[in-house]
Amino acid sequence: MTGLDTKARFADPDEAYRAIIEAHRGLTESQSADLNAALVLILANQLGDMAALGEALALARATLAQVHKK
Repeated sequence: MTGLDTKARFADPDEAYRAIIEAHRGLTESQSADLNAALVLILANQLGDMAALGEALALARATLAQVHKK
């Protein structure tokens, strides 16, 4: 893989977002963090590419930094 494809790939991105939010419904903060960690590991394994994983992690950290700057 040569670079992440960051354009929307879901037919309905809002539906995907709602599914993720719904998966967290009724969970404690700790359970929610555990769910996120499990999901990340499952999706990272699906990706199966260390270079792409490194790029995704860097992008996520940069995005987080931008969000917390506001």
